[in-house]
Amino acid sequence: MKQEYTLKYGEGYHNFQLNPENVIQKLNAKDIQPVENVEKELERILDHPVDSEPFNNLFQAGDKVTIVVSDITRLVKLHEYLPGIVGRLNSLGIPDEDILILTATGTHRGQTPEEQKKIVGEDLFSRLEIVDHDCDHSEMVEVGTTPRGTVVVLNRLVVDRKVILTGGIVHHLMAGFGGGRKSILPGVASRETIAQNHLHSLDPNAQRSNPLIGVGALIDNPLHEDMVDAARFVNPEFLVNSIIHTDGRIARLVGGHWLKAWEEGCGWADENYGVPIEGQADLVIASCGGFPKDISLYQSTKTLFNASLAVKPGGTILVLAECREGAGAEEFFGWNAPLKEEKLDPELRRNFTIPGYIFYAAVEVAQKAKVVLYSTIDPELVKPMGLIGVNSFAEALELAQVDKEDQSIIVMPYGGATIPLLQFKKG
Repeated sequence: MKQEYTLKYGEGYHNFQLNPENVIQKLNAKDIQPVENVEKELERILDHPVDSEPFNNLFQAGDKVTIVVSDITRLVKLHEYLPGIVGRLNSLGIPDEDILILTATGTHRGQTPEEQKKIVGEDLFSRLEIVDHDCDHSEMVEVGTTPRGTVVVLNRLVVDRKVILTGGIVHHLMAGFGGGRKSILPGVASRETIAQNHLHSLDPNAQRSNPLIGVGALIDNPLHEDMVDAARFVNPEFLVNSIIHTDGRIARLVGGHWLKAWEEGCGWADENYGVPIEGQADLVIASCGGFPKDISLYQSTKTLFNASLAVKPGGTILVLAECREGAGAEEFFGWNAPLKEEKLDPELRRNFTIPGYIFYAAVEVAQKAKVVLYSTIDPELVKPMGLIGVNSFAEALELAQVDKEDQSIIVMPYGGATIPLLQFKKG
């Protein structure tokens, strides 16, 4: 007897049936109790930080403070804990006029006033100066060169001021994890510095992704290590990062030394959002978790990349992603042109962009597995990438051959937030 499964798609759901004997695993994140009292937890980590002096010992009257925050594409519930950080600075004799908020946009666009208000909260929006980093036009200063040769040019507002990093820790395709040092590079770096760093995403000796980068990969990851070396030139005074649960609430706050506290948060995220699998499956059916996680293909690729960790080579991935905003990055499908001319790799090396790399990595997945993308996107747009696009769920199920006998299946209801970790059996 078949069993019914329900997966989110946009703001709705889709139901389908599978033979339960074929389903080897349904990957769910652990049942995590979110932080109940954010204000109280913030007070705790400011007074008892990881590998750092208490917050009050690091700041005093007369200090000029820059708080680096994430942009609107990475809502990390900052408005819930930023007032507590600013309040603590005020209590130490540092007035609002000596505190500045710098938005780490990287290569992203600037924020509208409404978006700034959403990021920091209405009260702080009305009180503090908020500056968007502009990787092309902000006043910059060269602070040094990393051991890997990246010339580090940063926004002047993180130089000769005390810097607090805020942001969110999440698994990341290229850097292993987001948050932490990424607030500096790419967050407040020049376009040229960002491009130099991100080229480490490509194998220097072959036309492929660098095998040392990847979701959750920090050891020997050249992209990550180069970011850390760049952040050392700033040596931020303090860090507060959040980890957001699938339900949108803060699951964990970490605070203290800009590298050590962040690393502790990464370990916690791996432990709680990494899901062990004993083997890869013939078919992986993955939902992004609905809107806004499937707002665009650019965002939905997180689910594709995670699903690729759970599928056998030559297997099939079925992704449910509404993509109401289409590609989500204006240039995304523009990379179809060099792909068709078989010049994707050299063109990306010549003109590296993050959307370009996301496109590149999605093409790599489609070369290793059959990918069926159920979305609202015109199937012709994803066809050059090797993805089989469909706008009908029934057709998607048929193309993915969900009724095929004697196949193993893994179901991922929150594909962007659950990381399959392959367990190697002993003996």
